[in-house]
Amino acid sequence: MDNVRYYDIRHVRGSATHVDIDNGVVESAGTSFYDQAVVRVLGPQGWGILTLENFDPDAPCDRLIARALELAAITGDEVELSDAPQRGVLPVPKASEDPAGVSLEEKTELLSSIEGAAKLTGIVNTRARYAESIEEVRFVDSSGCEYSYTIPRCGFSVVAVASRNGEMQMGRESSYTIQGLNLRHKQEMGEKAAQTALALLDAKAAKGGRMRAVLDPELAGVFAHEAVGHASEGDLIREGNSVLAGKIGESIGSPLLTIVDDPSLPYFGFEPVDAEGVAVGRTELIRGGRVNAYMHSRQTLAAVGNGFAGHARAEPGEPPLVRMSNTFIEEGDASYDEIIAECRNGVLLQGSRGGQVDPGRGVFQFNAEYGYIIENGEIGTMVRDVSLSGDILGTLHAITLLGNDREMHEGYCGKGGQSVPVSDGSPHVLLEDAVVGGNGTD
Repeated sequence: MDNVRYYDIRHVRGSATHVDIDNGVVESAGTSFYDQAVVRVLGPQGWGILTLENFDPDAPCDRLIARALELAAITGDEVELSDAPQRGVLPVPKASEDPAGVSLEEKTELLSSIEGAAKLTGIVNTRARYAESIEEVRFVDSSGCEYSYTIPRCGFSVVAVASRNGEMQMGRESSYTIQGLNLRHKQEMGEKAAQTALALLDAKAAKGGRMRAVLDPELAGVFAHEAVGHASEGDLIREGNSVLAGKIGESIGSPLLTIVDDPSLPYFGFEPVDAEGVAVGRTELIRGGRVNAYMHSRQTLAAVGNGFAGHARAEPGEPPLVRMSNTFIEEGDASYDEIIAECRNGVLLQGSRGGQVDPGRGVFQFNAEYGYIIENGEIGTMVRDVSLSGDILGTLHAITLLGNDREMHEGYCGKGGQSVPVSDGSPHVLLEDAVVGGNGTD
C-alpha cells in the first residue's frame, strides 16, 4: 500500500480472575474476558494507531491499515525506526500448576486460608487479594515477523492492621509469578504480615539525619527501578527528562555498581519477545559505575542510540512504550554479616512503602516499611516512619559495599496510563553518609 512505511498488529486475547477478601468476607470473585488489538501504521511522517475489540485475525487487514494510514497523515510527527535484525521468541517457562485448571472456588479457599492466618491477637483488620491473567498474544508486522505465545501471571497480597490505644500500624506481604499458581502453603505470609504490624506498634520513631545506611534487597531494588531504571528509558532520554541523558561512558557511581534490565529472565517481568517483535535480552544500564546503555523501542533507538531495542512493552489494547522488565543491582562479594559489621553505627532499612522520584532533576524520596538501628556493628532496636532521600548520582557514589544475597521482588509499574508486571531486586547495599528521614528524638 502506497505511503505505508511499516505496520504491525498486536492482538491479545485473555482472561482476568480476581478474588477480594476483607475481614473474612469474600467481597468479590470472578473472571472477565477481553479481546483487544492495536494496529500501528507508520506513514510518510508519523504513526496512525487504531485500537480494536473482538479482532478477527483471519480477516483481511487492508481496510484497517488504510484507516490507520489516514490517521498517520494528520499526526505530523517525524518518526524513524531502527533496524530489528534480531528476531526470536523465548519459550515461556513451564507452570508448576496451571492456574486455569484450578476452580475459582478453590482459589478463594486458598486465599482465605492466607488471610485467616493473619488474624493474630491484636490484629483488627485483614485484607487479601488474588489477581490472575492468562494472555494469548499474537503479533505480525510488514517485514514478515510473526509470533504467538501464551503466558499466565498470578499472585496475591495480604495486609494486616494492628491497633493499640488508638495507634494503628500495617504489615503487608505479596507474591507474584509467571510460573504457576502460587497460593498453596502460603499461610506463613499472612502470619508474617500480622507479626510486622504488631511489632511496629512497639517500634520507636526513627531519628533522621546523615548516617550510614544498609538497604535491604527490596528497598535497594526499588531504588534501582525508580531512580536508575526510569532515568535510563529511551523516551525520557530523548525528551531530556533524565539526569542520565548524555552521560554514556561517564562515571556516575561506585565502581562496584552494575545495574541490569533483562526481560529474558523468568521473573514476573519476563517477556518472551518485546511488543515490537524484537528479541529481548540483558542490557547493562550501569557497568562498573559508568553509564553503559539505555533501554529503547525501535523509535527511541533511532532517535537517541547508545543502547538496545527490545524494551517496548504494552498493556492489551495499548501502543507500546519503553518500559523496564526485571531490573536489579548485580551481586557483590560481601556477606550480610560483613555489611552490618562494616556499617558500625547507622540504620538498616527494610521493605518499601512507596515514594517519589524525579528522573529529570535526579532526586528521590522512598519510604521504608521499617528499620533497625545498627549499633557497634550489631542489629539493635526496631524503628518506624523511616525514609531515604537524596540525589540519584550522589547516592550511587555513596555505595561502599554490595552483598552476595540478591533477591527479586515483584509488582506492577505504571507509566503513560499503562501498568505492566515487573520485578526488581538487589543484594544488601551499604551507603556512606545517606540522608535518612525520621521524626523521632533522642
